[in-house]
This record gives sequence, C-alpha cells and structure tokens, in this order.
Amino acid sequence: QVQLGESGGGLVQAGGSLRLSCAASGRAFSTYPMAWFRQLPGKERDFIAAIRPSGTTVYADSVKGRFTISRDNAKNTVYLQMNSLRPEDTAVYYCASRSGLLRVGVDDYNYWGQGTQVTVSS
Repeated sequence: QVQLGESGGGLVQAGGSLRLSCAASGRAFSTYPMAWFRQLPGKERDFIAAIRPSGTTVYADSVKGRFTISRDNAKNTVYLQMNSLRPEDTAVYYCASRSGLLRVGVDDYNYWGQGTQVTVSS
C-alpha cells in the first residue's frame, strides 16, 4: 500500500514558477514509477509527466521544456518544478504511483494523492 500527499500549490502570476512536492509512504517507493496529472473542473485528468525508478522521464507536449519532474528516493518524494507558468496551467495537480512499468494513462495508476490547486493569474 502506498499513500501519497501533495504540497506546494498556490497562486502565481503568469511567467512565474512553483515547485510541487509529493511525499510517499511505503518502502517500495524507490521501485515504483511516479507521475503527475492535472485536472480542470468538469474535465478529464490529464497526464503531465512521469519518472521511472531509474530517473528517466516522460513529458506531455504541453509542458515539455517548462516542467521538470524529479525524485529523491531517500526522502520518498517526487517533485514537479513548473516554470514559465501560463493561465492554462491552472488546475488541480495530482501525483500518482503504480507498481510495474511506467505508463501515461490515468487508469494505469492505482495510488493517488488528494491533489493540490495551482492557479496562474494573467
């Protein structure tokens, strides 16, 4: 069983930066791929970025070059550094985890945090 908890959301002006953190419980953290998704009200949850236990990463085209996912296995924490934020990045951001190989589909993940709100003003 893995429990996840996000932090670091907030209000930021367009062009600004935020760093989200996701703390995980469980000794298997270092062996699990980790991912970030985001969701707007009434919309589906969309994949943003994922990182393998090895540290290799995958990004959605919408955030490539602006967002960076990283992990610290010693701290059981995954991060999402978000730069050059845009109003369209406004959403609730979720971290997620699964056992097995890295996937990018929302239905592929069975462990989820509660989400953290990110609001980007124009």
